[in-house]
Amino acid sequence: MSRRSAAFLAAVFATLAALVAAGAFTRLDHWSIDHLMPGGSFRHKPESLINGLVPLLHASWGSGYAIAVDIVTLPASFVISLVIVALCSRALGLALIAAVGVEVICKELLTRPALYDGSFHIAAFDSSFPSGHALRTVLVAAAASLRWPRARPFAIAWTIASLVLLLLAGWHTPSDLAGGVALAGLALLCARSAGALRRRRLPRGA
Repeated sequence: MSRRSAAFLAAVFATLAALVAAGAFTRLDHWSIDHLMPGGSFRHKPESLINGLVPLLHASWGSGYAIAVDIVTLPASFVISLVIVALCSRALGLALIAAVGVEVICKELLTRPALYDGSFHIAAFDSSFPSGHALRTVLVAAAASLRWPRARPFAIAWTIASLVLLLLAGWHTPSDLAGGVALAGLALLCARSAGALRRRRLPRGA
């Protein structure tokens, strides 16, 4: 069942990527820029790789939305999320690394039609699919829920708050967030399948 579900989510993610590249979500993303991103500051330079690796490096603190998203999503930064997930589950830690690899490849190869704030071309959105923060948020929440089941309601609430703030602060479009969540779901199912396969291979008493 997990393999079929993983295949389905892989197909969903690939379809989303193709539709984003083809511009199928351009109207929705433009609408979200105009109406759902009150905290968006689009005239800064796109983030570099080092910014993604070092938590809060060159973080923007110029507005309440920026401060909120920086603080709330801090556990979803790459290094911190990897530590949290790996400590909770080795399989999920490996799945996170693999999923981030897919994210980086997508951002290198996939370019969506240009999105604008008025007449300003938002270059940061050209290659922002899928959202790495959405991906890592879901995986951190899943790992914490597996490790501490009683924390599941808080993990779910944090996930929802993080995704909403990523949109309101103008960090990602709805299609970016959908891609990140789909990729996270795929990573979770792959980790689950790998864990089940490992348990079947372990000799009795091991």
